[in-house]
Amino acid sequence: MTQVRVKGFKIFNDRHGKPRCYHRKTGHKVDLTHAPIGSAEFFAECETIRAIAEAQRATAPKAGTLGGLIQSYFETEHYQNLAEATRRDYRKCADFLEPILDTPIHMIDTPLIAGIHDKAAQKIGWRRANMVRTLLSEVFRYNIPKGLISANFAKDVIPKRRPRDRAYANRPWTIEERDTVLGKAKPHVRVALALMMNTGLDPSDALRLRKDQVDDGTIWGVRGKTGEEVAIPVSPTLQAALDRMPDHDAETVLSNSRGEAWTYNGFSTVWHRFKTTLENEGLIEKGLTLKGLRHTVATTLREAGLDERRIADLLGQKTPSMARHYSRSANLADKNRETMANWKKRTEGGPKVSNLRRKASNLTETRISHEQKI
Repeated sequence: MTQVRVKGFKIFNDRHGKPRCYHRKTGHKVDLTHAPIGSAEFFAECETIRAIAEAQRATAPKAGTLGGLIQSYFETEHYQNLAEATRRDYRKCADFLEPILDTPIHMIDTPLIAGIHDKAAQKIGWRRANMVRTLLSEVFRYNIPKGLISANFAKDVIPKRRPRDRAYANRPWTIEERDTVLGKAKPHVRVALALMMNTGLDPSDALRLRKDQVDDGTIWGVRGKTGEEVAIPVSPTLQAALDRMPDHDAETVLSNSRGEAWTYNGFSTVWHRFKTTLENEGLIEKGLTLKGLRHTVATTLREAGLDERRIADLLGQKTPSMARHYSRSANLADKNRETMANWKKRTEGGPKVSNLRRKASNLTETRISHEQKI
């Protein structure tokens, strides 16, 4: 029997005696069912696989370049464990950097990264520019221990600030807006919005929430973006909304009109169409977002006097700084009115500060005069 050999491919019989063939460098298998070994189809398939491998090698990032560093980071466990949305954003940032991916590592320094940051702000806006800076910082941080780069040259690049005339994204919803939206929403959309409104869960976490994560009146979950555990009591309002939800067989708490688990893109599309309809009818103002419900919960708790650490625990944030960010629109007028009342009491009630100082001065002079006499 003639033994067939093809350069770059391994041909052998597996432990069951069944013939196998794969490309050594890529591990791509040849489907021997449709292209038996030695046939014209077999050799054509091998040639196709080889051509694809060559094309991929030609376009792959080169070692010792910025592109090589980024590719090295994308292969780390840290990147693989990031939330899907974050990975998607990082990939978009890498696409923006595509024209300069061949930059040699020895040319990378802080001024270069600052220039890239500035150029990104001009082309894709301040927020995306800061995302590019964050990606580069992570790329350098995870490649330093590998000896591929000497320092994190993005660390000292100052993030861009939000323009003064730019409205804050994800503003909190008013009570009237919440009532209007819930009143007009279809049942499978209404319960999803109610879940976000009454828990502060991120939209993606709310849509992924499984039935077995709701137990004994508590939602037990993990914040997808931070990995922080959350335990959120189910309020009577939320329980009533869940009880009215149409039956479905999905393993998630929420489902679409077909009884299937929502995808993030699917719910976002439905929400956008629904919101646009309400805006066109003049029932709500522009600017409502799903993430705004998370800000609404944080703002309400801040106005109620809860400290930032407790708000962060509810939202699944590692540090109170993000709780401060989410509750930045809190109306603290009542608490500040209390503060000013205390200040007024201290300054207008009892002896004046200047009087106290004058009395203290007189006591000092009396003591000195007494000591001189002695």
